Amino acid sequence: MRHWFAGCIVSLAAALPAAALAQMEPIAAPSDAEVYFITPEDGATVEGPVTVRMGLEGMGVAPAGNEVENTGHHHLLIDTPLDEVDLTAPMPATEQTRHFGGGQTQTTLELSPGEHTLQLLFLDYRHLSFEPVVASEPITIHVE
Repeated sequence: MRHWFAGCIVSLAAALPAAALAQMEPIAAPSDAEVYFITPEDGATVEGPVTVRMGLEGMGVAPAGNEVENTGHHHLLIDTPLDEVDLTAPMPATEQTRHFGGGQTQTTLELSPGEHTLQLLFLDYRHLSFEPVVASEPITIHVE
């Protein structure tokens, strides 16, 4: 059921006219907010499937759609540089931009063998970026 609810939020945001999205002001993130990878470590060689554990400091995790101060939910960019993401609009859910709108802090990924970059992005209840952006440093892993 949580997945259905998160999908509704994304669908609703996608249906809004561009002018309405432009009026959605970013929410301020606490100055000490930090999102990071617990696992895997940068430079790690791992066997698939890959378990990703997401860490957060200075804020709390809440399911998408729940407007609670200083909370949001995780998103994972896979082989997608942050500068290619439109942070002024709700993030679409794709194979390369994974949503964890149920408040999940761990996932298992099926990644093809080879090198992959991963980066965490912590977004608000609307799937919009905080100001300033709360993103991890990108990491590179090698999947065997």
